[in-house]
Amino acid sequence: MSANSRTRRPVAGHGQLRKPSAWGQLLKIVGIAMAVVLVSGVSVAAYVFNDLSKPFTDNAVDIAGQESVPPDIGAIEGGVNMLLVGSDECEEGYEESFGERCTEDEGGARNDVNMLLHISDNPRRVTVVTFPRDLMVPRPECTDENGNETSASSKAQINLALDTGGLNCVVQTVSELSGLDIQFAAKVTWQGVIDITNSIGGVPVCIANGLSDPYTGLDLPAGVVNLAGWNALQFLRTRHGIGDGSDLGRISNQQVYMSALARKLVSEEVLTNPATLLSLARTALENVTPSKSLTNPVLLVQIALAMKNVPYEDINFLQYPVFTDPDDIDRVVPDYDSADILWAALEANQQLQVTGHSDGAVNPDGSPIETPVDTTPGDGETVDPSTPPTTPGVVTLPDGVKGQSAKDETCSNGVGN
Repeated sequence: MSANSRTRRPVAGHGQLRKPSAWGQLLKIVGIAMAVVLVSGVSVAAYVFNDLSKPFTDNAVDIAGQESVPPDIGAIEGGVNMLLVGSDECEEGYEESFGERCTEDEGGARNDVNMLLHISDNPRRVTVVTFPRDLMVPRPECTDENGNETSASSKAQINLALDTGGLNCVVQTVSELSGLDIQFAAKVTWQGVIDITNSIGGVPVCIANGLSDPYTGLDLPAGVVNLAGWNALQFLRTRHGIGDGSDLGRISNQQVYMSALARKLVSEEVLTNPATLLSLARTALENVTPSKSLTNPVLLVQIALAMKNVPYEDINFLQYPVFTDPDDIDRVVPDYDSADILWAALEANQQLQVTGHSDGAVNPDGSPIETPVDTTPGDGETVDPSTPPTTPGVVTLPDGVKGQSAKDETCSNGVGN
């Protein structure tokens, strides 16, 4: 999709979403993005897939308009794109814990987590783009799992696409918004993040000031805390406990978790431990509803191997850029100009320099994260130290594309205890 084909609505400032969200427990995603995807060996992946293949493939979903995927990911031009969707549907055993979300009046299932995982061609780079749950976007016509057609909408909240037309509709919506061909998709629910973090023994996350949130029941001390199970889920859901209490701040907080998770997954504690890998792979397959294109065990292993040796600085977790919705201050709309710079950089497989940082993440000493600058002038030139570096081959992303790389060991900006 070209930039000229979009209708832009210029507005000032970025949205600060203060309205309570419906469990934006982000990283069930990376439970897939890097659990299914970071299985390290063919023998482990093949064993687990054969053992669990029937329930995994039986639930697979058709993605409309998707061409057959080559048996080798190297043959997929422009890299691999996988949409990872976290659903807030109420599961058995969670009725008491999640209250009104599990009542008959609530019903349905929303895609409150929407993460696009891009694995580039050589050199391999990994980029995860998170789309805010309250993002207002055009939604195309969709066909749900029962073959029913759903009508298009010129402006709809992105997290209603799953309830409207299933996983296929979420894929179509994000594909139209990004202009990218999405070859693979997967959906997970609340149980996923709990089981996945337990399978690897938890994720060590730095919390700068301590974190207390009565809405999620979290009360965590300052320092590095090993988050597993229920605490991991609640940490990813918390909004009132970090930064300015906004939904966009929560995304930044979740990126702290993702970076720590990425480092944990490629550590010797996980990567060289067959029992942990087996548990991780089994847990991922048990908690995933995949697209049919994702049920090929050879492709699963290839995706894992493609990501295995990517340097931390080339693994980036980014927030899709937005403006405040002029029709509703509790919603946001796309910043297409900034997004186009990101999509173009991914298409050209260029290294990314992140300049925008939300207050949901801070340095270990609690200070704001600052973008490194190049203060070494060339011949006959003066460099403004406030200007981000312009290294050849590196794209400096606009400030609206907030995020961090896996090499950035940042801390959650908790509000204290």
